[in-house]
Amino acid sequence: MTFSSPSCRGVFWPAAFVLAAAAALAVDVPIAQTLRDWNKSPDIYAYLRYFDTFEMFGHSLGITVLLVAIYQLDPARRWAIPRILLCAMAAGGMADVLKMLVVRTRPYECALTGNVWSTFGQCFSAWGAGSQGQSFPSGHTATAAGFAAALIWLYPRGRLLFTLLAILVGCQRIVCGAHYLSDVLVGAAAGCFVAQFFLQVSRLPAWIDRWEQRWRSK
Repeated sequence: MTFSSPSCRGVFWPAAFVLAAAAALAVDVPIAQTLRDWNKSPDIYAYLRYFDTFEMFGHSLGITVLLVAIYQLDPARRWAIPRILLCAMAAGGMADVLKMLVVRTRPYECALTGNVWSTFGQCFSAWGAGSQGQSFPSGHTATAAGFAAALIWLYPRGRLLFTLLAILVGCQRIVCGAHYLSDVLVGAAAGCFVAQFFLQVSRLPAWIDRWEQRWRSK
């Protein structure tokens, strides 16, 4: 197996994001505290709110709008819509599973007075932690990463645009105090990892290919 094989390429970015997340633990609390201070300034707060514009790229409503746009504007590629939807939803679902395994208090609910480990709670108890204890990882970012990967697969020329939109979703989740930097990076890792199972790794892409071929012939 070489590095150029699909399976190796499929794990490169997820692994890179996980390593970056591990390094980001050192700056999670300082970044969160800085953003909390900035949000107390009306002038800075007004500019930071512009990031909210990009949240929809990692939200089911935004995904639905873009898929409807593909359906209406690009009939020749309608066959790809189910696969794109599967990438986005499965990526978000993977993040939700991880949320159930690790309790982490969201920045807007955390005192941010201790070290980074004080933001974590007991594992396997997130069911009772509520939304405020489900910071790890970012579901929006995971969904955006899976969605972007699928769109890049369908529209390679839009690689920079879709990548930028996914990055901006992650930035929005940090700026609004919903997640730490490491949460966003792990979310990106989960999204990229899951998307590969629908695009190039495992037997699933070949099975979807056969169904898509039937849809194209109709």
